[in-house]
Amino acid sequence: MTSPSVATSVVDVDAGDLLALTTALVGVRSESHHEAELADLVESRLRARAPSLTIDRIGTNVIARTMLDRDRRVVLGGHLDTVPANAGNEVPSVDGDVLHGLGSADMKGGLAVLLRLAEVLHRDPSPARHDVTLAFYECEEVRDEFNGLGKVFAARPDVLAADFAVLLEPTDGWVEAGCQGVLVARAGFDGERAHAARPWMGRNAIHRASVVLARLAAHETDVVDVDGLEFREAFQVVGIEGGIPDKHNVVPDRCTITVNRRFAPKYSPEDAEAQVRVLLEGADDVEIIQAQAAAPPNLTDPLVDDFVRRLSLPVRPKLGWTDVARFASRGIPALNFGPGDPTIAHTQGELVTRASLEQAYATLAGFVGVA
Repeated sequence: MTSPSVATSVVDVDAGDLLALTTALVGVRSESHHEAELADLVESRLRARAPSLTIDRIGTNVIARTMLDRDRRVVLGGHLDTVPANAGNEVPSVDGDVLHGLGSADMKGGLAVLLRLAEVLHRDPSPARHDVTLAFYECEEVRDEFNGLGKVFAARPDVLAADFAVLLEPTDGWVEAGCQGVLVARAGFDGERAHAARPWMGRNAIHRASVVLARLAAHETDVVDVDGLEFREAFQVVGIEGGIPDKHNVVPDRCTITVNRRFAPKYSPEDAEAQVRVLLEGADDVEIIQAQAAAPPNLTDPLVDDFVRRLSLPVRPKLGWTDVARFASRGIPALNFGPGDPTIAHTQGELVTRASLEQAYATLAGFVGVA
């Protein structure tokens, strides 16, 4: 449970100091499936400091919207959850203009930027070029079935209706366009049990799997050009199970391997599945346990182009899956842009700098028109 002083600071700290606000947010534990306390604090702050916005609480998700009757609406989204703590990094620490702590980059810093934007839009919305929806949502870091945006789209799609979306994933000042798709498959290999002293009486399922494992280990993934961006694909064995626990004298009759494929937006999940099944040839059965579509960069979309060109931002492909794909699947162009270095997200040494926070805020405020 978060201490009362930390909870109070989330509601009361001045959003003008983004590093201080991010520090307060990091001080509230919100690992996936445990975001309710942080959602309560975010909702309380929005109702107290941005009451002119329309605020909806949908489960453990908080959606705040301007109603300015602009021609276009932009969703700015940030997830409330973090990965599990790593060697005590759940306690925030500040060293000058650098904040260390769990979720500081991914993505409590992005949440702080959104909260500051909400207050600026409340105080003087007149310069805003677009209507804005601010989405604070749960369970981005875990399986898709738990994802808060997915739940909101299912329950209240009207509150996420938009012409364009920006996910405040850490991108270190870059626009990360599109995202990779994800396909996870489990392949099974059958054998026949026998005593380990008489293996010729059976058939070793793990040995059978080794042929496919060798093929997978030797496989070289592609770099695929999509709209001038090079998406480097990935294919990894991420799990293997076989044998009977604590029975070291039995030839195993079953072995399963789990593989993870990250594929470029050039391919559909069906394409990726076909490619994976070729690589898994020789398995007795293959089960697809996760398949999420990629998102195209969509750099020619007018709002994407406006975001990139007006603000003179560098662009690179997003290596990994994000909720831009969820918006893209609904015909809403989206991109990733937020404070923090993505290469240190989820690490023990995760951090965010004051300069990164201020740069992300200035960019988004400038795009919205309230800078």
